[in-house]
Amino acid sequence: MFAPQPICNIKLAPDVLRDDKKHCRKIGPCGIGEKAVYLNSFFIDRRYYVVYADIRRVFKRVAMSKGGFSGKGAFGSIPYLVVLLSNGTEQQCNFKYEEQVDEFLNRIRRTHPEIPTVSEEAEKRLAEERLKEEARYVKDLSPAASAAIGDLKRAKSWLEDQPDIPEELSLAAKKKRSIDRMNPYYRYAALAIFLLALGSLIFGIISLIRHDGIAIYFVLFGMAFMFYTMSSQVLPTGRNNKRYAEERWQKAVASSAALTAKYEGFPVPPQYAHPASFDRMIRVIREGRAEDINAAWDIMKSDLKAINSDVTVSQTEYDEITAIKPMFLLCEYKDALN
Repeated sequence: MFAPQPICNIKLAPDVLRDDKKHCRKIGPCGIGEKAVYLNSFFIDRRYYVVYADIRRVFKRVAMSKGGFSGKGAFGSIPYLVVLLSNGTEQQCNFKYEEQVDEFLNRIRRTHPEIPTVSEEAEKRLAEERLKEEARYVKDLSPAASAAIGDLKRAKSWLEDQPDIPEELSLAAKKKRSIDRMNPYYRYAALAIFLLALGSLIFGIISLIRHDGIAIYFVLFGMAFMFYTMSSQVLPTGRNNKRYAEERWQKAVASSAALTAKYEGFPVPPQYAHPASFDRMIRVIREGRAEDINAAWDIMKSDLKAINSDVTVSQTEYDEITAIKPMFLLCEYKDALN
């Protein structure tokens, strides 16, 4: 009764399904297993499954956003994961956090590169953006610029062989910034609502035992507001507080520092070690705005600092900015941390 249900043509044997779901990588309300991906219903996490052979493409959809992929307002969005099935139907999964959708898609790209991870419309847009971007590139780069690009590509490729560390660095930075910027009064209000809801629930249960007529309403309202405050991610919990967020961020930076120390002359400070940092530096050099890595680094930081929610960006830049800007904001764009 509680086993995930298939939503396309191919079904897994019960024992295979049970083992695959047990060991799947849980990301938000969905999961990625060895045999299939697990998708949520409106109320239940990982309620359905679809095997990889039944997937045409997986992509992100951003709805009711000031920007999303339209280019305006790079930091406000309501994300969905969309799975296009082999029978032509779509399964849309709602997520609370866009970074979880990005994490899901990044893992699909690594484990199943044959599955497209953008929509057909986005593929066309990306091709157009690529042509516009390449039109800005200098055709004949100097030997120094070409050598710098080669060094950056090699370092980026090496970093991508350990994807979990830069991915955790980005996620930890986003979580810490979100918690640090949260108004403490929201937490007090949520806690007050939660306590009132808990009191309503207890009073309703006692009234039910006494057979009072209105008891059921206290129970329903109490449960509804308790679930609401718990799902809002505002209440402080073991993993949703400033202390935990700080510890997670420091651990992510330490892991990145330990990793990058193994690469002699790694061109990016460990707290910014993410493939998107390299992509933006390479683009600066290819546009003829810098001849060496140090100059490209300084220009890239200036460009990133100038971008805010009012700046128009491409889809590629949107993905890069949301991945790395929280790290730079946390570290105040400093190369060396105290």
